Amino acid sequence: MENQAKLIKGYRDLTEQEIDLMNRIKEQGEKLGELVAELQASHKAEAEALQVTPDFSDVMQGHIDARRWTSIGQTHLQQGLMALVRAVGRPTNF
Repeated sequence: MENQAKLIKGYRDLTEQEIDLMNRIKEQGEKLGELVAELQASHKAEAEALQVTPDFSDVMQGHIDARRWTSIGQTHLQQGLMALVRAVGRPTNF
């Protein structure tokens, strides 16, 4: 369907420059998503290795902190990317 932006309240058609900017933001989002996935895979491998670690408590706390901060970082990156998309798209709705 053509002109979908006109059918959705609060949206508008984007210029070529805005479309290019939006696509660049999306590309960076993909790269950041891959980085977060790498960190998560690293944490998973670490968690599997911790099952045989003798000094469990200190190491486990560090592992939990790393997973927590990775999750916080992921959320903040997603929020930042969404903010950049809104900065380009400039929707008029809340």
